[in-house]
Amino acid sequence: MNGYSFIIMARKRTPGKRDRILEAAVKVFARKGYFAARVADIASQAGVADGTIYLYFRSKEDILVSLFDEIMAEHIEKGREELAAVEGAEARLRVIAQHHLRLLGGNRDLAVVFQVEFRQSTKFMERFTAGWLHDYLAVISEVIEEGQKDGTLRPDLPRKLATKAFFGALDEMVTSWILSAKEYDLVSQAIPVVELFLGGAAAWEPESARPALAAVGRERG
Repeated sequence: MNGYSFIIMARKRTPGKRDRILEAAVKVFARKGYFAARVADIASQAGVADGTIYLYFRSKEDILVSLFDEIMAEHIEKGREELAAVEGAEARLRVIAQHHLRLLGGNRDLAVVFQVEFRQSTKFMERFTAGWLHDYLAVISEVIEEGQKDGTLRPDLPRKLATKAFFGALDEMVTSWILSAKEYDLVSQAIPVVELFLGGAAAWEPESARPALAAVGRERG
């Protein structure tokens, strides 16, 4: 995205070890809970000494914040690259939905940390809302604005409401997935979410077209 930024620790050490610590933190936070987890638990999972953690991170909180910042930075950057490769609001909404669900659907522990653990702290949520959520919603809003201009979406639809509704649908799909006792491909839900969203927010058809659309609906039903 334009001008996105995130903090990389100035104390550069071996990248592989730092990555191992972050990967271990995801597992520990997801399985023990952020507040119950200890730095020693993360060190043990990563296979490093407790003191090694502090060569890369200031605290347990710093680990969680760094994890979130770096993943969201990459998520938004890659999302914008994928959006640039397709045209049209509908196609771009599909890209966003697939990218969102693929990111979290590919790692259940990460999904638990993002959907549950990160949201148990008002401080973390305020940081998320003011920072990455704001940037992510801006990406969605741009696509919705495009759809309103090209006739894909109703021009009278409040853009902020539509943006939050679309994000909320994806967010809820991830939460339902991690709570479900069934195993299923989360990414497969992307297209139905987009179709449901467009069906509810699509530009109104002329009066003359409505009887024909109703007939089509009866045939499909």
